[in-house]
Amino acid sequence: MSDSDHSEPRTGQAGLFLTTHWSLVVAAGKEDTGQAEAALETLCRTYWYPLYAYVRRQGQNPHDAQDLTQAFFARLLETRNLRLADPERGRFRSFLLSSMKNFLVNEWVRDQAQKRGGGRKLLSLDEEAAERSFQLEPASQAPAEYLYDKRWAVTLLERAMERLGEDYARGGKEVLFARLKPWLLAEASNDTYRELAGPLGMSEGAVKVALHRLRQRFRDVVRDEVAQTVATPAEVDEELRCLMASLNA
Repeated sequence: MSDSDHSEPRTGQAGLFLTTHWSLVVAAGKEDTGQAEAALETLCRTYWYPLYAYVRRQGQNPHDAQDLTQAFFARLLETRNLRLADPERGRFRSFLLSSMKNFLVNEWVRDQAQKRGGGRKLLSLDEEAAERSFQLEPASQAPAEYLYDKRWAVTLLERAMERLGEDYARGGKEVLFARLKPWLLAEASNDTYRELAGPLGMSEGAVKVALHRLRQRFRDVVRDEVAQTVATPAEVDEELRCLMASLNA
């Protein structure tokens, strides 16, 4: 990919792995660095909805869940306590949920009279869209942690799809991406290639190759997205397995 934050998947070279977001935060250790803070904020902006859904599943109404989520991020970003990002905590997904649980138990009680984190609204979050998404969640008796993991996986795939679309757009291939996108995760038959070929002005064989390349690039971007949320290259495959399992649960 050609954008500055995500130039290429970086999981294959250990020397470059520390340029991923969560590994930057972890590597900062006890020092507060602007680069690590920016990486942490990027991760929070990307993966805040699963946390909001978790808080809603705890029985909080939409307004209180919005206040809680915003207050949590305000506290997390304002304190700049990167020492919490202990390598032993592993994945950002686990760190974030553990931090929220501690926040709900220890911090919100003393802040419950302060709305929106006492005015500390550091992240611009589309809270209304989040609640609309939550209302579409299927009813489930499963623990809130299960929903959190599933929404995390969905958010990651959506982020990867968005990045891929942006990459194709920069290359002037918006139409190709739009036509092939529905078949990215679905089986395509010879009839499918034939139906796609005409509008795209391509041969059936060229469409098949283009779809194969799209799928490969999607896998690469998904791996890179996962890499942004783990501390070491060794964790990428395990995290992928966990997230895919959560989708099928």
